[in-house]
Amino acid sequence: MLETSSSWCGWVKLTYQFCNDRTKPVATYAQAPYKLQRPFYPQTKTICYTTILHTAGGMVGGDQLSQSIQLQPKTHAVITTAAASKVYRSNGLNVTQQAEIDIDQDACLEYLPRETILFEGAQSRQKIQVNLGTNASYLGWDILRFGRSARGEKFLRGEWRSRTEIWQNQQLIWVDSPYLPASPEIWNSPHGLAGYPLVGTLVWVGKPVSEEMIAQVRNLWQEMETTGEAGTTQLTSGLLCRYRGNSRAEVINWFINIWRLIRQWNGQVAPVTPRVWQV
Repeated sequence: MLETSSSWCGWVKLTYQFCNDRTKPVATYAQAPYKLQRPFYPQTKTICYTTILHTAGGMVGGDQLSQSIQLQPKTHAVITTAAASKVYRSNGLNVTQQAEIDIDQDACLEYLPRETILFEGAQSRQKIQVNLGTNASYLGWDILRFGRSARGEKFLRGEWRSRTEIWQNQQLIWVDSPYLPASPEIWNSPHGLAGYPLVGTLVWVGKPVSEEMIAQVRNLWQEMETTGEAGTTQLTSGLLCRYRGNSRAEVINWFINIWRLIRQWNGQVAPVTPRVWQV
């Protein structure tokens, strides 16, 4: 699909408040193509699940999409998307997505969107900034498919650039700035995609992680039957996991198992996967 002269400038604003032992959205705004589904509580009233829907079905060059998310003290939210995101082939303009996330003292956000599919020739820019208060935590993942591999398409033309910054009490504690200029060399290089169409990144920042905890995450991967590649790194106050392979099921199962493990470390209830993921 080619971009058209009509581009979207969509945005979402979400604010959560903890009141009467319940996390609830107190400010929810969305401008097309975004739409917010009704929040739900599959486990406990203290954890609010929110699903963001992109009604246009895909993104084209010139689209500018933004999210502003605030978790007030002691809130706990899980935010996901209703379907995989698609970035269509562009004739030169970028798709731009940005998210500004403020997580106040003792609050927790699990930001778990479904995968993004970049069609060959797509040009995408993404920036996420997370601002953590004292004792706040953030779990986020990003799963990308380069090319419609089910059709045999590779990502040999186009560009993808992303930047994620995590700050705590006005100090930068982690930054990630991957850049992938599509080409046959990048597609095949062991320092690029190594022929794999799918990559995933999971980051959790909340408290110091021991070597034993890192070993537990690595064991989760080793216990699976896998064809891809994965690695786990200890951060100053958390951990980082990377995946490169062919299987969405493989990476999402690993990431969900890590999510369960992090909940266990924090003494929280085991997570329930959103029903929308089964669609």
